[in-house]
Amino acid sequence: MTTFLKAPAPIATEATDELRSRVSDMLRDIERGGIDAVRRWSRQLDGWAPDSFLAGDAELAAAERQLDDGLREQIAFAQEQVRGFAQAQRETLVDLRVEMSPGVVLGHRHIPVAAVGAYVPGGRYPMLASSFMTVLVAKVAGVEQVVGCAPPQRGGGIHPAMLYAMRTSGADAVLCLGGVQALAAMTFGLIDGLAPVDMLVGAGNAYVAEAKRQLFGRVGIDLLAGPTEVLVIADETADPRLVAADLLGQAEHGPSSPAGLIAIGERVGRAVAAQVEELLGGWPTAEVAGVAWRDHGWIAVAADDDEAIALADEAANEHLEVQVAEEKLPAYLARLRNYGSLFLGEHATVAYGDKAVGTNHVLPTLRGARFTGGLWVGKFLKTCTWQQLTAEGTRTVAPAVEAICAAERLAGHRLTATMRLERAGAAR
Repeated sequence: MTTFLKAPAPIATEATDELRSRVSDMLRDIERGGIDAVRRWSRQLDGWAPDSFLAGDAELAAAERQLDDGLREQIAFAQEQVRGFAQAQRETLVDLRVEMSPGVVLGHRHIPVAAVGAYVPGGRYPMLASSFMTVLVAKVAGVEQVVGCAPPQRGGGIHPAMLYAMRTSGADAVLCLGGVQALAAMTFGLIDGLAPVDMLVGAGNAYVAEAKRQLFGRVGIDLLAGPTEVLVIADETADPRLVAADLLGQAEHGPSSPAGLIAIGERVGRAVAAQVEELLGGWPTAEVAGVAWRDHGWIAVAADDDEAIALADEAANEHLEVQVAEEKLPAYLARLRNYGSLFLGEHATVAYGDKAVGTNHVLPTLRGARFTGGLWVGKFLKTCTWQQLTAEGTRTVAPAVEAICAAERLAGHRLTATMRLERAGAAR
């Protein structure tokens, strides 16, 4: 039985009936009412109803002028890291052609989705890096139309750095539109000049997540995500202050963001807990991170590495840091199975993956890592199979098809094989 120095609190994993109903009503209203309904909801929820939600060239140029050279250079560095890794991943996905038997050729192709809507959250914080992970990676995959979308600021318009990041990441169009109304407008093709999207990606609040859930099937989605999570495995070689900082660094995302520690030994757990409390005294976002730690932070004690790995796989966390003796890291990499993204060693912090190291930060939460990885270049590609047969191939395959169809009582299916077999000149 697991020992907890600080027990985890439950996280709400499902939308409330009220939220589901509200989102359903909004989607229905917007589909029926078109752009006028989009404008009405945007005015009501964001105080924003311009003649056009599309960011124009003048706005894009103004946004660029507001950024200093240093920030533009660092954005370019991060984009190149993400682009380079996505391109390397894409190169591992090769088309296939294989002759299974004489006259029977099978294969697959990786075909990009035609149009993607990338939602970039901008509520509590202006999220620049989300554009790199969604817009830029989709373009690397070969998506023809990528629409970047972000909510307006209180005074109207998209935060300049977010707008700049979206456009330089390769967005073919940028919408200043937020929430359910944004996803609906992109899905239903309500913006002049833009085709309806085939896929929605990117994180957002509970309303955005529920809208994606309800629109799934009509369009594809990346995944359904809850509050961001971090889990650290630490042994006696870890620096307790560094571990504590990494826990609070992710907890600042929001008051419901879980931060967990698997300490190998009780002494490690208590040392980290003490550092968390000390750091909170001067932490720049303590008003958020402190609440998240108080309500959803947790510390488990593991007897050894084996137990730590088992606990981590059970937690199936979004971000998993492993701060243990360096010689143990290869074993952790080989044995851990359930995580969104893995950070090995004291120099690899979640913030690197979130912003600029090159891996994608759109990752599964709420134990979704048990069955999926995060967003990556392959998510924007449809792996579609094909087949081509000769008469010889028909003589090989058709008898099995006939027998199986007969057993299934699918007479029409059987006839399509029989007719070809007769044309192929098979001996009967």
